[in-house]
Amino acid sequence: MLEPSNNDELPPIPAKRYFTIGEVSELCDVKPHVLRYWEQEFGDLKPVKRRGNRRYYQRQDVMLIRQIRALLYEQGYTIGGAKQRLTGDEAKDDASSTQQVIKQMRVELEGILHLLQH
Repeated sequence: MLEPSNNDELPPIPAKRYFTIGEVSELCDVKPHVLRYWEQEFGDLKPVKRRGNRRYYQRQDVMLIRQIRALLYEQGYTIGGAKQRLTGDEAKDDASSTQQVIKQMRVELEGILHLLQH
């Protein structure tokens, strides 16, 4: 799970429906080849593939990638341990994902409010 402090070092997720692998790479601070590898290892990570086998990730994919990144890079889990953690903590993950979405929406709404005030 992402801790609030970890969310601050990654950029906010823009309000878009689909993201390219390059955009996700920047949003999650993970190289594209690592994202492709994680697709093989984590069954829940399935971006939409379109023309020319191009990957298009959705918001929930980006949030899952951030969660995997936190488990592997910040909490020191192995790939196997991260898989177990993700499948074992589905209820917690849903709550955490909901909190992340709410936090992200709040940031976006505050930005809109700031624009409207000026």
